[in-house]
Formats: sequence, C-alpha cells, structure tokens
Amino acid sequence: MAIPPPPGPDQPPYPSYQGHPQNTPQSHPSPYINPYPTPQTPYAPWPQGYSPYNNPTPVNGVAIASLVLGILCFLPALGLILGIIALAQIRKKGERGKGMAVTGAVLSTVGLALWTLLLATGGLTAAWDGFKDAANDSDSAFSLVKGDCFDAPDGSLEGIAYDVDTVPCSRTHDGEVFASFKLPAGSYPGDDRVTDIADDRCYALEDSYAMDAWAVPDDVDVYYLTPTRQSWRAGDHEVTCVFGSVDANGSLTGSLRKDETTLDPDQLAYLKAAHVLNAAMDTAPDEEYVEDDLPGHRKWAQRVTAALDEQARLLTEHRFAPAHAPSVAALVRDLRNARVEWAKAAQAADADTFYDHYDAGDKLLDVNRTITARKALGLATSPPSYEQGGSGDEGNDGSGGGNGDGDGAGDGDTGIEV
Repeated sequence: MAIPPPPGPDQPPYPSYQGHPQNTPQSHPSPYINPYPTPQTPYAPWPQGYSPYNNPTPVNGVAIASLVLGILCFLPALGLILGIIALAQIRKKGERGKGMAVTGAVLSTVGLALWTLLLATGGLTAAWDGFKDAANDSDSAFSLVKGDCFDAPDGSLEGIAYDVDTVPCSRTHDGEVFASFKLPAGSYPGDDRVTDIADDRCYALEDSYAMDAWAVPDDVDVYYLTPTRQSWRAGDHEVTCVFGSVDANGSLTGSLRKDETTLDPDQLAYLKAAHVLNAAMDTAPDEEYVEDDLPGHRKWAQRVTAALDEQARLLTEHRFAPAHAPSVAALVRDLRNARVEWAKAAQAADADTFYDHYDAGDKLLDVNRTITARKALGLATSPPSYEQGGSGDEGNDGSGGGNGDGDGAGDGDTGIEV
C-alpha cells in the first residue's frame, strides 16, 4: 500500500484529486477523500449578479394612484377602477404593488358607499352649505353674527379696531349685533360713502331686531362696524350694525332682542301691525309746514290713511288671547276713528283744513292711548323720551319720533372701522 509522502511546505495537507481524471492514477485509485473541498472561485456567487446596481422589479404606478385616492376619499369611483386595473397589470407584468392596489380598491369602495349615503340623505348638501357659510363669515373682519354681544377695545365704539371679544349678553357689554349686510363688490367706495350707507341701512334694519322700540333704553343708539380701505382689499365688505350706549363710559346689560325668537304670538302680531303705521308716519314731507308743501302733506295723509286701514285689519284678523282682546279692540276703535280724520286731511283744500283734521287724528293716535293694550300684552309701557308730537300709536323704528320726523336719539354717524 502506497503511503503518500508527508506534506511539504508547498503542498496541501491532504492530497486532492478534485475530480481531475488525468491526475488520478488509473491503477491505484486513492483511498483518501478530501473532506475540505476546494472552492472553484474565491467569492461566493452573487444571487443576482455581481453588480450592486441591479434594477429591482418596479412598483405599478396605477396601484399607487388607487391607494392615494382611497386614502383621500377623493373620486372614490375612480380609485376603485384604478385598483382593479392595477391588479390586472400586476399579474400580467409581474410588477410589485398588489397590496397597494387592494388597499386602494377597498378604501375607495368604502368612500363610494359614504358618498352615496350622503347624497341620499342630503348630508352632502348640508356640509356644502356649512362650508359656504364659513366662507362667507371669513369675509368679515370680526366673526360676529346677529344676536352676539361683545366688548370693544377700550370700551369705545368709535375709531379703528382690529378685534373684539364676544361675551354673553347676560353680562355687561359694549355692543350687541342686530344686523349685518354686504356692500356691493368693486373698488372701495370711500370712507364717507361707506359711512352713509351704514347709517341708512343700520337704522332701517334696527326695527326688525328690536321690534318694541319702547323697550330700547333712551341712552342706546345705533353704531356700526365698517371695513377700511385696507380690509376691503382683503375681502372684507361687510357692515355690522350694533346697539351701544351713547355714554362713553356706559355699557349694556341683557339683550335688546325683541323679535319672533323672543316674543309670543300676541306680542308679535301687535308689533307687526304697529310697524305698518310707523312706516307710513316716517314718510312725512321734508317741508315741516303744511303751507310750504300742501300737496306733499296730502299724499302723506293718504299713506297714513292706508296704513291705519291695514293696521286695523291685522289686529282684527289675529285671534288674541281673552285677556288681551278687550284692550286691543279698544285700540282698533281709536285707529278707525283716526282713519276718518286722516282721510279728510288727505282731501283738504287748504292748509287750515288740513291742520284741523290732522290735529283730530293726532289726538286719537296719542301714544298714551296704547299703554293699556301694551300692559295687557306684557310689552314696555314707558314711551321713549324722544317721542315728539305724540302722533302714531308707537315710536317708529326706534331712531325717530312717532310723527315721522326721523330725528333720532343720536346722529348715528358713529362706528368702528375694521
């Protein structure tokens, strides 16, 4: 038996034939098996080649789009369709993104079901309306709405303000919002024009919020928050009408709101009827003396006559509670008697005749003759101190006397620019 020589310095510790038959003796097969095979290459093979920059399998782009639409719940029907298309493309091309496509399709299906439910129940319309309201509210410098009470900077309702603090109306406050309106779009009309519009419109809107003018304290007048040239450029075109104290150190306590939200049906019917006459009284001619404009005063008397007819009709058609009916009926009799005198004044041939019938009708419309009905209805019973002349069973819109002369408690040319 041949014994292999010991390994030399240049020989491996074990003989290795490694499957090379030309080096293996045919007559003496080696009994030795090498337990340590010699690798054929110096490095382990790289599974995908030796290049570290080998391109991986791409992700399907349609699957990504489906997932994004599903998460955002935007165009859910499109997201579902894209998810189905992505799955087909992935199977055909061997691309990645199956999980994205499935997730996008599922989320889009849920979104589609929610959209269908919102459309069926009207929830989408309500949400859109709320969005539009919020957008409209953002056009105003202040987030004040009708019925809000607030404190102004330094307690003043005049000058320029950049912010106000909303407070409960039950506590003391500087102002109470009773109306708001938007100015026409376009270029800024100028400070004087904005003030004139605010003054006219706010006094006209006062009556719809504080329907019982007798309940408005004598020291309360109308103010307004108006846009400035700078805020106009930012989209602020809103005028906010406000009640405030004419006393620089004064304040308000409690709400002045007297409208359909706070009045009972009998009170509301009475005040609506009274406002018909007030509106007619407020159209008196600019000429104070009948001699200076007899035709104008005769036309005014015609308007008052028609208003007295309408007021009596409204009070008669409404079914007042038994406790209120007698005093209201007495008031209706006064209105009808006054109507006769005003009708004669409308036909007067000269100023003296006009005065005769005007005076007779004026006495029948004395504000004190309404106190009994007001007391029965639970309304204010103290006429405002600025009542002048005593004509009309009520004060007009709270800013002028019952004789329609339009003189207010204040000049109204006050307000905060925002």
